[in-house]
Amino acid sequence: MNTRTAEYPRPDHFLLHISDTHLLAGGGKLYDRVAADQHLRQLFDEFEASGGRPEAIVFTGDLADKGESDAYAHIRAIVDPAAERLGAQVIWVMGNHDDRDAFRRGLLGDTFGGYRPVDRVDDVNGLRVITLDTTVPGHHHGAIAGEQLDWLAEELAIPAPHGSILALHHPPVPSVLDLAAAVELRDQSSLAEVVEGTDIRSIIAGHLHYSSTATFAGIPVSVASASCYTQDLNVPVGGTRGRDGARAFNLVHVYPSTVLHSVVPLGAFPSLDWIDADETRRRLTADGISIADAATPTVAPEPPMTMPITVLAG
Repeated sequence: MNTRTAEYPRPDHFLLHISDTHLLAGGGKLYDRVAADQHLRQLFDEFEASGGRPEAIVFTGDLADKGESDAYAHIRAIVDPAAERLGAQVIWVMGNHDDRDAFRRGLLGDTFGGYRPVDRVDDVNGLRVITLDTTVPGHHHGAIAGEQLDWLAEELAIPAPHGSILALHHPPVPSVLDLAAAVELRDQSSLAEVVEGTDIRSIIAGHLHYSSTATFAGIPVSVASASCYTQDLNVPVGGTRGRDGARAFNLVHVYPSTVLHSVVPLGAFPSLDWIDADETRRRLTADGISIADAATPTVAPEPPMTMPITVLAG
C-alpha cells in the first residue's frame, strides 16, 4: 500500500474569532427582540461541544452596544468561565459602540480607566496578536492617529517568532453595502504604508455584521460576522437591512505557510451522516494517509504590552 503525508501538518496556532456581541446592561434586548447575551451563550455551548480548544479567543469590538459598565460585567460573566473551561486567553478589541473608559475598567482591569486608545500586544505562544483601536469617540467611523501608526511601526520593526495577527474593529476593506461607506475606516493608505512588507500574516476585524474576506497591502483580511444580528446581503441593491438570524463566528488556524479562516454558522441543522474521530483515523490509516504534527514549537508567552500614549484617535 502506498503511504503519504497530508499536504499540511496540524496548525501551529488556533484562535477563536468572535465579533460584535453588542450586549446591553441587565440583559436587555436589541431592537426589543434580539437577546444578544443568549446568542453569545449559545455560541460557546455549540463551540465547546465540538471539542475545539483554541489558544486565545479574540473579540473584535462592539462588545457592549451602549458602552455601559454593567454590559462589560455581563460579558465577562459569560466569557470568563467559558475561556477557563477552554484553557484560552481572551483578547478584547475596542469597537465604535464601546466606551474606552468603561472598557478599560471592565475588561482590562484598569482601575484608572481613561480615554486613550486601547492598543495592545499579546503573545500567544510565539504568535503576536496586535490590537489596534480604530475608534473615534462619539462617532461610528474609524480612524487611526499618527501616534498609533508610529507605535505600530515600532512594534513591527522586530518580527515575532511566529509572525503577527493584527486585530481591529473597522476592517480595511470595501463593503457591498453602500451605506457602510459612512462608517468605514478612513485614510486606509496610511495604515497600508505601515503594515506592507511586515510579519503581519492576517488582519481580523468585525463591524460589518457579515462575513467577508479580502486583501489589504498584500495581507489577507477576514471579517467575522456578528454574534447578535447580521446584515442581509440579498437586500435590494443600494439598501441595508438587518436581520435576526444568520449569526456566525470564525476559526483561525495558523500554519507555517498560510492562515486559514473558517466561518461557522450558529444553530442546529439536520445531519446527513456522521463520521466520528475514531472512524476518521481508521479510514485515513486504511488509505495510508498521515497528518504531521505542528511544525513550530511554542514559545513562552510574554506579558501583554499597552501603547503608552494619551492622545485620542481621530
